[in-house]
Amino acid sequence: MSDIRDTLMTVIGQMQAEAEDTSFPEAGSDFRGKCILLVEDNELNSEITVEILNGYGCQVDTAENGAEAVEKIKNSKPGNYDLVLMDVQMPVMDGYAATRKIRALDDPARAKLPILAMTANAFDEDRRNALESGMNGFLSKPIVIGDLVQELRKIL
Repeated sequence: MSDIRDTLMTVIGQMQAEAEDTSFPEAGSDFRGKCILLVEDNELNSEITVEILNGYGCQVDTAENGAEAVEKIKNSKPGNYDLVLMDVQMPVMDGYAATRKIRALDDPARAKLPILAMTANAFDEDRRNALESGMNGFLSKPIVIGDLVQELRKIL
């Protein structure tokens, strides 16, 4: 039994090592110096996304709802944020309403800030709603790292 256990542990260890090697695909992508506002009400989703973004060199600020995000952007210096990753379904103010408020800001630099929708609902209607509210793109959740990196490359 101990031989079987040792063999399984060795295999699992190798699989974990291989998984660690591929956890940040396209690791050559470097977004150092870029600041992203992550708007996410789920604490675990937020922690995971922050770790992924930090792994690519991004600085990350967070907000728990759309109202908080709008305030952070309104009170930031122009150019402080390079991108907003906006959850769509949140309490207080959803991502669509927050995006419309950001787009309506008087300062053009803040109003044109790139915003990507993040949602578990990946239907055509959700994509259409995201674009109609003024978002620049769409990521489905859970976040696929390759898709995130592709969008970061397009925008940043």
